[in-house]
Amino acid sequence: MSLSNGHGPVPVTGSTTAVGWWLVDADSWVLAGPFSSRVDAALAELSSPRDGSDALVPAHGVRREDGTLAPRFSPDDRAWLAHLSEQLDRLADDWDALIDDADPLTGLVCEVAAAVAEAGLPLHDCAGRTASAQLGGVCLTPAPGQHGVVVSWTQHDRMALGRVRGHAADLAAQELMNHAVAGVLASFGFLVEPFGEASGHIVRGAGDPPGLSEWE
Repeated sequence: MSLSNGHGPVPVTGSTTAVGWWLVDADSWVLAGPFSSRVDAALAELSSPRDGSDALVPAHGVRREDGTLAPRFSPDDRAWLAHLSEQLDRLADDWDALIDDADPLTGLVCEVAAAVAEAGLPLHDCAGRTASAQLGGVCLTPAPGQHGVVVSWTQHDRMALGRVRGHAADLAAQELMNHAVAGVLASFGFLVEPFGEASGHIVRGAGDPPGLSEWE
């Protein structure tokens, strides 16, 4: 393993056919590797010399003969895609007629669901398709007329239905979590606005305000 500041031949260990984790720059040039895990690559990045150039990032794939990286799915990627697929299965029945490659809402709800999952939050099983529908989570509701996705929080059934902590606590938790989820999505670059009389929010993709022609 070694680091190089140029874009010439990079003296790394292993053959060009080795699939593993590497440190690459913004142009996908391999500067170190291969590593056995993302953690090892990230630790190498932390210890790499800083010369004012772009930050290095861990990436999984095969190093080409020219020193660039050919990306490949990693075990982490496959686990993530399986998790995201499971989360998307929790979408409400309202989405069944809208999930279509040609519908802009399809891409948006997938992006929002991914952002929610990346933040460590579960999607609520609005359709009751799983054994954990009572657990609560983030509910994503389509709003085609608003060109967006309505995002709200649902508590565990013990609070949402049983009101085990009382009505005031239920309302407070609902409002606090709605604003927390909205804040997370806003920090991820989504356009987030209050929606309706409750504390829910409508989410649109960055650069996609209502009325754009592709939504018409």
